[in-house]
Amino acid sequence: MKKFLTLILVAWTCNMFAQNNVNYDETRVPSFVLPNLLECNDGTIVTSPQEWETKRRPEILEYFLSQEYGRTRHDKVNVSYKTLTENTHALNGKATLRQIRITFSGAGTTLETIAMTLVPNQRNGRVPVFVAYNFKGNHSTLTDTTIVYSPGFRLVKKPDDPDWKRGCQMNRWAYDKIIDRGYAVITMCYHDIYPDANGKEMLDHSVCALFPDHALNDTRSDAWRAIGAWAWGSSRLVDYLYTQDWADLDRIAIMGHSRQGKAALWAGAQDPRFRVVISNCSGCSGAALAKRVYGENIGVITRSFPWWFCPMYSFYAGNEAAMPFDQHELIALIAPRHVYVASAAEDNWADQKGEFLATSYAEPVYRLYGMTGLNTTEWPGLHQPIMHDAGYHIRAGIHDVTDYDWERFMDFCDLHFPLAKR
Repeated sequence: MKKFLTLILVAWTCNMFAQNNVNYDETRVPSFVLPNLLECNDGTIVTSPQEWETKRRPEILEYFLSQEYGRTRHDKVNVSYKTLTENTHALNGKATLRQIRITFSGAGTTLETIAMTLVPNQRNGRVPVFVAYNFKGNHSTLTDTTIVYSPGFRLVKKPDDPDWKRGCQMNRWAYDKIIDRGYAVITMCYHDIYPDANGKEMLDHSVCALFPDHALNDTRSDAWRAIGAWAWGSSRLVDYLYTQDWADLDRIAIMGHSRQGKAALWAGAQDPRFRVVISNCSGCSGAALAKRVYGENIGVITRSFPWWFCPMYSFYAGNEAAMPFDQHELIALIAPRHVYVASAAEDNWADQKGEFLATSYAEPVYRLYGMTGLNTTEWPGLHQPIMHDAGYHIRAGIHDVTDYDWERFMDFCDLHFPLAKR
């Protein structure tokens, strides 16, 4: 406990002196040295996939568990599913929309979430699936008045908030194009898993409360918080897909935008059932290199959103050079599965170049498996996607999810998903 309190004091001091002015000048990016992906903590060099999987990968995973996102819980949680509605004529007859109440129970706590699926009506056999959180409730992705409001939404939105309007974020969901390409979608409001606001009451309303000794979360330097919980919740959606005869379990992709891009990478690093992992504009503590200290930095993000990370992460606020790990290692944890990172030209806050470089620097691990990562350290121009075993694009525009993004995500999945099961 004394050691932990000392670390928190140091972290608080670093926070006080962290940059108030965010850096958007490449000439002010500090010199930095990234950890060698293939050099183990004892100095030995990894030369085979087996050595990576049994020695170096666990070392890197431990950094993220103990110092950034916190330790994901694996205790048994009871779960049940109930289909609330089924509409076989959604999207002008192209899809079947279902709403499913998922009930979790554990440690004397019960939590309900609402998942929504859209499945192509014209299909032969099982179909590939995108797993993706929405930010403003399932009701925000369509104007359909039968869509049930997400239970967690009331905890973070006042009754007169415009986000209660149906279809208020339809622009981020290219459902027609996704269905036309033969993909299904399962989505859920991220507030149902961990309401995105500060305060112990939000922690108590999150899935973290489903586990024993939940109260001790406040005193552990490696206690998981929102990003860890959201990653856990994505895997629970995959559990549901395993009960469905329309879902191709060999063709599951996870897509996350912004803070959910961070959670998607973390989910993909831990759950091999995600065959393709997609991060869109995930920035600081997602796909972007922390040691570049460009755009949002650790000091800023841990002051603004302390409930996203384990307490230990704030030790690196204004102290990125001391980190024994960086985000290229998070991306490398996904290998030999496929990863795609996307940026937006006007999204300097997310450090677009840092997102690209982190993806590029994961290359050595892909090469261990005889695969090709980005295969370049030259940042591509706008709308010039790179698609190998890892992929990347930067598009015109702001911090958002667009039809262009979805089209490239599907192009990348088309390259790597096996043939459909009949």
